Amino acid sequence: MDAAELERLIKISKERPLMPETYIPWQLEPEATDIFLPEFLTSLHGLEIYDALTPFQKTELARHELVQVIASYAWGESLFCVFMTRHLITLPADDIEHRFLLRELIEEFRHQEMFGQAILKIHGRPIKQTRLHQFFGKFSNKHLPADYLFMGSISVELVTDIYGDYARRAPNIYPVIKKMFDLHNIEEARHILFTISLVKTHAARAGYIKRTLYSYVILFNIFFVRTMYVKREIYERIGLENPEQIYKLAARNFKQKFSETCLTDIIQFVDEWKGFNGATRWAWRWLLGAKV
Repeated sequence: MDAAELERLIKISKERPLMPETYIPWQLEPEATDIFLPEFLTSLHGLEIYDALTPFQKTELARHELVQVIASYAWGESLFCVFMTRHLITLPADDIEHRFLLRELIEEFRHQEMFGQAILKIHGRPIKQTRLHQFFGKFSNKHLPADYLFMGSISVELVTDIYGDYARRAPNIYPVIKKMFDLHNIEEARHILFTISLVKTHAARAGYIKRTLYSYVILFNIFFVRTMYVKREIYERIGLENPEQIYKLAARNFKQKFSETCLTDIIQFVDEWKGFNGATRWAWRWLLGAKV
């Protein structure tokens, strides 16, 4: 991305900031007709058991799963901010990339506070990440080179942006949640523009082996995020019997709908720099159910 475009994005960030404190109508309580997620994004929708749920259970399922989505966003952005802070010290203070990343960091920290406030507003109780999630997140953040971490970042940004877009456009979505996703979508659009430009530069210089590794980094990051959404504890909380069995059904169901609704942009992005090959296609099909 050229310097003039980065200067434009920096200027927008400075002159037209979106402050969660005033942009989101925190004073509004959910109405009886408000929803927390579109039904088709919930893990049980499409299964026979979903039709047997009471209206209250359906609302609670969406509320608990929304909390998991928001909590995963907050945790993922926290990890990315740790990496970006380290990356900044490798750049001169007057460098255009350094200046843009400072603006991105400011916005990402605001997003994390916003997500936490939204969870409190809907009385959420996030389920903690598994030990495997924690290990993978901390290990990759600490040991992977910057280009790999930016690849991981753009994969999560593209997927969460699509997910949030479905939610904010849903009829009767709780206004606090709609405005939260609106704000995130607007500011993340600038971050995505920058990161796509940066990683495409890296991908253009990469040979077969490095493109393969990039593809796996993106794959595992998406799998990492998706598996934080569906949790057996949620089915216990909404009063369902046999939560372990329901979890297995829900996990398979959500894998399919996630593939159908959230992977189009990231598949197109990876395909542009030939990230799908004989060494990667099978893994994308197996782990994500991707049609590649």
